[in-house]
Amino acid sequence: MSLHTKVLDGSQQSAVARLFSAAVIRELAQKGKSPLFSRLIKESLSINEASLAAPISEIFESAFRLLRKKDYRHEYAYKAAITKKLLLGRHSLKTASFVSEFRVDNCKADVAIFNGTSTAYEIKSERDNLGRLHTQVSTYKKFFAKVYVITGENHLDEILTTTPPDVGVLLLNNRHGISTIREIQDTPDRVSPGVIFEAIQLREAVEILRVFGITPPQVANTEIRSAIGEIFRSLDPVTTHEHMVKVLRKSRNSLPLAGLLPQLPDSLQAAVLSTPLKLREQTTLLDAVNTSIREALNWAR
Repeated sequence: MSLHTKVLDGSQQSAVARLFSAAVIRELAQKGKSPLFSRLIKESLSINEASLAAPISEIFESAFRLLRKKDYRHEYAYKAAITKKLLLGRHSLKTASFVSEFRVDNCKADVAIFNGTSTAYEIKSERDNLGRLHTQVSTYKKFFAKVYVITGENHLDEILTTTPPDVGVLLLNNRHGISTIREIQDTPDRVSPGVIFEAIQLREAVEILRVFGITPPQVANTEIRSAIGEIFRSLDPVTTHEHMVKVLRKSRNSLPLAGLLPQLPDSLQAAVLSTPLKLREQTTLLDAVNTSIREALNWAR
């Protein structure tokens, strides 16, 4: 199946990328249809009559091919590459957890993976500027033992020049493969237990204390976060990082999606990993992606 954009300007590309948004995935998984999906394909794609009987999974695959084009390569194409080549290619959902948009202080790592260690991936696509990169990688180093920037050819030289040697650099090439340009070592000794505490949920912090053998303080609910934060700031960085990885691998576990992902087109896997789904929603989503394009075009009416 072949799709053509009406006009692939910034607005149209944004509409194509939003097909993979959490809002669309949630609608499909919860309702079995997505009016937003219908509106987006009408805005951004031209579909010939012969394609209307095809399932909407073909829309996702064709839209993804547009987002992978070098001239238009979108952040989602990078997330999909990390998912396929690094998460599912090198690890598995039994041993690694995937978190999209992981917040540390005032920054959000595009992808975080927790396996035997913690790794942040900051995406700088061909369309991005590098103005915040120094702040971003400096912030991530306080939480993650490994930090990588993944980029395209146009930013590669500048990123190699302006980032410190303990930040890894990856290149997404024209074949959608990932090449390691600068490798790095695992350095958990640089993390800040106080920053770790602020970035995780309170229940995760309590569990980390329990792994340490520390009983959470018995204080009023209004004081518990402050009291636990004070304890965290006194902890050893390397051991705190080790326990944090173990706890977050369980609390941010992606394993419930292991049965679903192989049944989905490759283009959707990163989007689904970024959108927590209940078991019944997984079934609804599978049914929805097999809906005909003709029927889906009527969802917005």
